Amino acid sequence: MPRVNDMLDSKYLKQSDAPDPVIVTVRKIGRVNLAKEGDPPEEKWAIMFKEFQKPMLLNSTNIKLLEKACGSDNTDDWIGKEVILFNDENVTFGGQVVGGLRIRKQQAAPARKATAPLPAEVGGFDNMDDDIPF
Repeated sequence: MPRVNDMLDSKYLKQSDAPDPVIVTVRKIGRVNLAKEGDPPEEKWAIMFKEFQKPMLLNSTNIKLLEKACGSDNTDDWIGKEVILFNDENVTFGGQVVGGLRIRKQQAAPARKATAPLPAEVGGFDNMDDDIPF
C-alpha cells in the first residue's frame, strides 16, 4: 500500500521527493504564484534543480543557507552550483516540529584520520604529574 506522502500530490518539492541526502545542481531561481485562481497574487521564491522536475519553495532560512552554500549573495552566481539537499527533522512550521528540506554546502574531501600516533613527547603529556592537585 502507498504511504500518505505518496498519495498527496504537490506541484512543489517535498520531503518524500528527495532521497536523503542528495547532491543537486541549481538550475533556476524565480518567483511562483501560490494564490488560487481568482485570488490576488501570492508570490514566493522558488528554486529549480536539474535533478528534479518540481521547484522547491524557499523560505528565508533556505535562502540564507543557499547564499552560504553557494558563496555569494548574488543569485546569478548560484546557477550551476552543486549543493546538498537533505531532510532535516528539526524544521518547524507554525510552532510545530514538522521536518523539511534544507540545503548545505557540498563538503570537500572528508577529513583524513591520522595514520600514525604522535610521538609521546609532543605536548609534554609524558612529563605531566599523574597526581591532580585538587
